[in-house]
Amino acid sequence: MNGISQSAASQHVQELEREWGVELLDRSTRPLTVTAAGKLYGELCRDILRRKDDFEAALHRLKQEVEGTLRVASIYSVALSEMVGLEHEFARRQPEAKLEVQYLQPAKIYDAVIAGEADLGLISYPEARRDLTVIPWRQEEMVLAASPSHPLASSPEVKAGGAIAPTKLNGVDFIAFDDDLPIRRHLDRFLKEHGVEVDLTLHFDNIQMIKEAVIHNVGISIMPYRTMLEDIGQGRLVAVRIADATLFRPLGIIHRKKKKFHRVAQAFLDLLREEPGTASAA
Repeated sequence: MNGISQSAASQHVQELEREWGVELLDRSTRPLTVTAAGKLYGELCRDILRRKDDFEAALHRLKQEVEGTLRVASIYSVALSEMVGLEHEFARRQPEAKLEVQYLQPAKIYDAVIAGEADLGLISYPEARRDLTVIPWRQEEMVLAASPSHPLASSPEVKAGGAIAPTKLNGVDFIAFDDDLPIRRHLDRFLKEHGVEVDLTLHFDNIQMIKEAVIHNVGISIMPYRTMLEDIGQGRLVAVRIADATLFRPLGIIHRKKKKFHRVAQAFLDLLREEPGTASAA
């Protein structure tokens, strides 16, 4: 039954008897009978086998739970603009899967992925690191965000469906990102390259707060067009293209190097890759 020869079984029993100094089988009778020590050992073996079955069942449940759960850490702007739609589509495709999404600041996303607290990270301006793998996701065109009542929103160029020159931004009230964010450094470099000096009135660490300030006409800003779509549709914001500008925000997917993806994680990666590679306001 167990693929073990009679001689091998006999040798194993004899080795146990020598080790413990007791007889497990009474060999003076035919057929052999089990001694009291043998019965005690038999109970131990049965208990071990029962515990092994319980362990394997619990391990199977745990494996199903682990492989059926995906933990994602995302920057706020991705979450606000489309994560709800991604979650709904993923639930339709993988009804048995569980998707856990955390919305974090960029630095905390790196920490969560490295520490194994998140399987995937969705990040802008992804940085290559020794212990991380970066998968390019898409490029998002950045445009000028203005309130419909702002003068730039009704300028002749915009009314004609065109773009404004970067120099038009000289001296305007500008709402910026916090200076420790990569997008802030990217925009500062763009303004400097075009000789533009803006009047920084406010700065925030997330796009939603910047959008609210722009909607209330506190100033203008530059942000990814994709994150403005809902507000544009509601007539709360106007997107103004900037002439001669190649402003794009890169998004990437990060994970720990040599990480083995289970079925659910791979399915979510496939869903993300179906998204358009470039989001443009052209």
